[in-house]
Amino acid sequence: MAKTKNIFECMACGHESPKWMGRCPNCGAWNQMEEKLVHKETKGRGTFGKPEAEGRQRSRKLERVNKSNTPRTLTQSGEFDRVLGGGIVDGSLILIGGDPGIGKSTILLQTALTLSQNHEVLYVSGEESLEQIKLRADRLTEGSDQLNVYSETNLFYIHDEIKRLDPDFLIIDSIQTVFNPDVTSAPGSVSQVRECTQSLMNIAKSGNIATFIVGHVTKEGQIAGPRMLEHMVDTVLYFEGDQHHTYRMLRAVKNRFGSTNEMGMFEMKSEGLKEVLNPSEVFLEERSKNTPGSAIVATMEGTRALLVEVQALVTPTHFHNPRRMATGIDQNRLSLLMAVLEKSEGLLMQQHDAYIKVAGGARLDEPAVDLSVIVSIASSFKAAQVRGDDCFIGEVGLTGEIRRVTKIEQRLQEAAKLGFNRAIIPASNMSGLEVPEGIEVISVRTLKDALKAAIKK
Repeated sequence: MAKTKNIFECMACGHESPKWMGRCPNCGAWNQMEEKLVHKETKGRGTFGKPEAEGRQRSRKLERVNKSNTPRTLTQSGEFDRVLGGGIVDGSLILIGGDPGIGKSTILLQTALTLSQNHEVLYVSGEESLEQIKLRADRLTEGSDQLNVYSETNLFYIHDEIKRLDPDFLIIDSIQTVFNPDVTSAPGSVSQVRECTQSLMNIAKSGNIATFIVGHVTKEGQIAGPRMLEHMVDTVLYFEGDQHHTYRMLRAVKNRFGSTNEMGMFEMKSEGLKEVLNPSEVFLEERSKNTPGSAIVATMEGTRALLVEVQALVTPTHFHNPRRMATGIDQNRLSLLMAVLEKSEGLLMQQHDAYIKVAGGARLDEPAVDLSVIVSIASSFKAAQVRGDDCFIGEVGLTGEIRRVTKIEQRLQEAAKLGFNRAIIPASNMSGLEVPEGIEVISVRTLKDALKAAIKK
């Protein structure tokens, strides 16, 4: 017979407490404690109960463990395979998160339709009926009638269907709609998401079934449910994009079978998501050359080099507190770089508003974009042009020095391929550098040298 007791669980991290607290002692979140009923089995185990020894594994020396290659399955989408690290690993658990309407279900349905031509695929939807899935599938170009679709939210029924079909690939859309009848909390709660994910992970590992689960995000952009959800899965993918743009970025933030921070780019069309093979051309196709306030940066997204335009607008303000607004980069980083510019070059901008935007809806967070941001700000402030065939790479220190960046050769090769004639880079990156043909490299050590070389008088 089962005993019941009341506990309080944090809805942010899953921490359990016997009493209610205003602030969670584990994650520090306020007013996240909710009461729930827990059933405890009275059957003894551990100290007094006899543990099950059947099928238990023993520790082994590492040298006796056989090394095996992880087989991968290609999805026929080069961008999707790139983000996954070269394809789908058998038995892996992959989490895809993103804002509503960004295209999570679309890309998974496209992938399921493609894989179903040669493999057994089960698509489980807790948000749509079978008729709605059929209507969406008909809009997509990768049509296939071999896909198994199932509309269900009960975890037990999903288990039975998985045992019956024994699929190679499983897609759950979404994990917040699936519930375990043995857990008393509502679907989408911390305990439900944790238990359902744990159960699906056991199925994926034991049956060698590659599993995709869709996770909704909160207003802060985090996966709804427990934070440990991202730790449990093998791969975490985030779908990003601006609702006013047709382009979508699929970014890997965790991957046990490949490199992290890989990025794939797609274009949302009426017939589904189409991969963009050369994102740099998309970011640069509408730029204005030889204009003040515009600078090009060669940034890295995983193993891929991208050229992106950084735009700046510096205007006089009529208020006591000037505005600092940034789109595509961190606003605190903008304030820091403007302080360095004022200190090193004496450009007094306390009476000017500054607006920074990364064209194309991209988001840049690596240090190598510092130099391009500062050049665009100084160019707009002085109303001086920047050469349209220049590219800027470098991290800026607080004392005005230009610091070394990684993968400089890949950045230069991408710039030379797209027709840029000059690249301004840190001097510390020059040792052993093989400069590609068709591009001139200018090495700088300080911010003063960089602005002197970049801005036309």
